[in-house]
Amino acid sequence: MENKLTSKYKASEIKVLEGLEPVRKRPGMYIGSTDARGLHHLAKEILDNAVDEAIAGFGKTIQLFRSPLTETQIKLIGTKESGKEAITVVDNGRGIPVDMHASGVSALEVVMTKLHAGGKFEETAYQASGGLHGVGSSAVNALSTLLQVVVKRDNKFHYQAHSRGIPLAPVKVVSDAEVIKMFPTSARKFMSHETGTLLSFVPDSTIFSTTTLNHKTLINVIKDRAYLMAGIYFEFHDEIINKEQHFYFEGGIRSLVEHINMTRKPLHDVVYVNKDWTDEVTGKYIGVEIALQYNDSYTEKLESYVNVIHTPDGGAHVNGFRNAIGYVLRDYAKEHNLLKEKESFTPDDMREGLAAVIFVKMPANDLQFESQTKTKLNNSEAQTAVYQIFKDGFSTFLEENPKAGKTIIEKIMLSARARMAARAAKDAVIRKGVLEGSTLPGKLADCQSKIASECEIYIVEGDSAGGSAKQGRDRKFQAIFPLRGKILNTERARLDKIVAFEELKNLVIALGAGIGETFNPDKLRYHRIILMNDADVDGEHITTLGLTFFFRHLPKIVEQGYLYVAMPPLFKIKVGKTEKYVYTDDEKDIYIAEILKDNPSANIGIQRYKGLGEMNPEQLWETTMNPKYRMLKRITIDDADKADQTFSTLMGDDVAPRKKFIQTHAKLATIDI
Repeated sequence: MENKLTSKYKASEIKVLEGLEPVRKRPGMYIGSTDARGLHHLAKEILDNAVDEAIAGFGKTIQLFRSPLTETQIKLIGTKESGKEAITVVDNGRGIPVDMHASGVSALEVVMTKLHAGGKFEETAYQASGGLHGVGSSAVNALSTLLQVVVKRDNKFHYQAHSRGIPLAPVKVVSDAEVIKMFPTSARKFMSHETGTLLSFVPDSTIFSTTTLNHKTLINVIKDRAYLMAGIYFEFHDEIINKEQHFYFEGGIRSLVEHINMTRKPLHDVVYVNKDWTDEVTGKYIGVEIALQYNDSYTEKLESYVNVIHTPDGGAHVNGFRNAIGYVLRDYAKEHNLLKEKESFTPDDMREGLAAVIFVKMPANDLQFESQTKTKLNNSEAQTAVYQIFKDGFSTFLEENPKAGKTIIEKIMLSARARMAARAAKDAVIRKGVLEGSTLPGKLADCQSKIASECEIYIVEGDSAGGSAKQGRDRKFQAIFPLRGKILNTERARLDKIVAFEELKNLVIALGAGIGETFNPDKLRYHRIILMNDADVDGEHITTLGLTFFFRHLPKIVEQGYLYVAMPPLFKIKVGKTEKYVYTDDEKDIYIAEILKDNPSANIGIQRYKGLGEMNPEQLWETTMNPKYRMLKRITIDDADKADQTFSTLMGDDVAPRKKFIQTHAKLATIDI
């Protein structure tokens, strides 16, 4: 990005509005929550301060450390509380200003102890930034048992420590040796930087429900920013589990789109548009960077960002993109006679198979979000900027790549025709009333209660298992829906295929909430939908088919926590008249060892269950269906991107990614011979 800074970053640019006490009183207002999500938000804020320097053109290396407490940190905190760990971020940016501020203390102390204090409120210091409206460093400080910061400027190291937002001493100059003693590992590269900042914090256990950060979550945070910031070198050192990973993407968001399409078949080269926009009236600056590539799937994957802030709910920039892509593709199809008479396509048709990343850069003081958690951008000028720049850039790409243009239109029209076929099939079904729940399928053994929150439905494969489940259940609140054989793989199936498949159509009817555009969660008849299959390879496959169906076609059921997987026991162990059911091989071995410890000559009978059908109704109730003793796994989506990629890999048409997955994880498999 072109550097348009008009002055140096110094103390006079630090603006002060208010103190820190509100953050500790109402932390949720500033970081969203005080659970694991809010905890990781602290790490994002400090990391994003380093990224903001890179966006502004200063610094090319950013390190993040997750570490046990050092001796210095333990001494400063006073006691080593259980589970404590520190996050440290090191960059080679300009370093936070340390000269005297108008308030009478160092600018470094002002940034760390005052809300809304920072260069992000002055366009002269940051043209674009992703921090929490300038409260990032101070909010983290307020919510940390200990925060330490070292700034290298003018060949000197300036140091200050804080506890819960209060300075332990004024900013002072320290020696190289003192820095290394305080941060023996994280300061190694920092010492060689000409300028930069090292900031380390220990989250406050009196504020957060957990102070243990998750390795995978931190990886995703870093990787996101590495994709957005082409040419910036990121390092992650997790000293808690002794792992080190580096991230560098020369292609930036182009690489991210290619990553999204890793398990799909791309239909053309990546479209890439990158241009700055300035409002002719207000002079406001917006940088627009967009990459897209269509693939052969039926789903859309669109990621949007403002500076480094992920906006999962989209907003103005996404609206500008959608308006532009619709205008360009319709104009291109018409101009090149790519549509038959009376043919047209809708926005939904254009979304099928679209992988895109929208990245806009704006001054922080201009940003307008729907809420403090910043999931949706409201700036109308962002819509105008994205629309104008992407419309011109995408039009140019299509004119220069006519083969790609034709391929994209063919893909969209394939979606349009399939949509019409699916709608016709759905309308035919709806006209008959079979998806409205007026006539429940005969194979459903329904429960007596009509209160959805009390009711649960077991989806069981096989007549014998279904029969045992029907006899063993509690009829008041447990319904049984037996399947016959393996259901359709719905990873790449549209609605017309699903409603034409009798087993799935009947399941949708039994659930009562509809499917696709007609889905209404208020009509769902059961709030626990339980997949119950054999504990063998075939059973696992049937469960995976069921999970695929719900994830792809009834995602709201998964998102609201209504989907479960039953855990039937693997063994029944009998010693004399005592019987015990165990669910894993390890549990079996431990229990047998305990028996033999007390009685080495015990006569132990072990029954290995190959399928649910081997259990009589009483056993099935006691082990797998009785709420008092059963084990259920609730299916949740902590990482939607990872889930999407996994389902595409395991259930898609492309064999190569599945083969690679199997080879990679083969050693982890338990072979039941």
